[in-house]
Amino acid sequence: MSNVVRTQKIADAIALHIERLILEGALRPGEKLASERDLALALDVSRPSLREAMDALAERGLLKMTRGGAYVAQFLTPLMAPLATLYRDNENAAADYFEFRRWVESQAARSAAIRATDVDKSAIRACVAQMRKVHKLSDPTEEARADVNLHILIYEASHNSIVLHVMRALSELLRSNVFFNRHNLYLRPGVRDQLLAQHIAIAEAVLAGNPDLAEKAAADHINYVFGTVEEIQRDSRRLKTSLTRVGRNNLVAD
Repeated sequence: MSNVVRTQKIADAIALHIERLILEGALRPGEKLASERDLALALDVSRPSLREAMDALAERGLLKMTRGGAYVAQFLTPLMAPLATLYRDNENAAADYFEFRRWVESQAARSAAIRATDVDKSAIRACVAQMRKVHKLSDPTEEARADVNLHILIYEASHNSIVLHVMRALSELLRSNVFFNRHNLYLRPGVRDQLLAQHIAIAEAVLAGNPDLAEKAAADHINYVFGTVEEIQRDSRRLKTSLTRVGRNNLVAD
């Protein structure tokens, strides 16, 4: 009986450790974990205790066990997927989204400027360096990816786990163009240069530990993106109207 109790306590401790890694963002939703053998070696625990801990986490919805291995569960997907359906093609989606982003981004940047560790700052510097590098490419795909990564790094540096997980889930909706077409944004003349400068401004304010400047830089960035998206949408509506007028000849008699 004592062995069973001891094993149970070890399994609980392992589960708590993995749970903390997920909470703090060290293990991210959707990521595949190392093999059971390698994970047991990394954590310096027995495979039976690890297996018991992972089964418990799977029951709580934090891990997903498959034949191909164990994954961190996309635990916010049950909330975000219906949200995406509700907001897709909704005329108020972009406005609501950017208003929310402005609130969160400005405060996350402010908190990051106060709380960022040396490790956080190193990651932010590396991301900015990557953004400068890929900015020179004609295809904006890599720059757009680095854009999302920088914002996630700011959330991580804010050291607010709820902000991190909610905004990371929203970032997945952003990648799927639920609220606006990011590709069109990056193809807008002059926009890439502006976005790079704004991202650098946010990062530098955080790295300098200036919360007021970080908050303002983040808010200005979101306001700029929203304004540009509105311009793109207006231009699209005008073009659609013009094309409708041109096509009217097919609807009337000669």
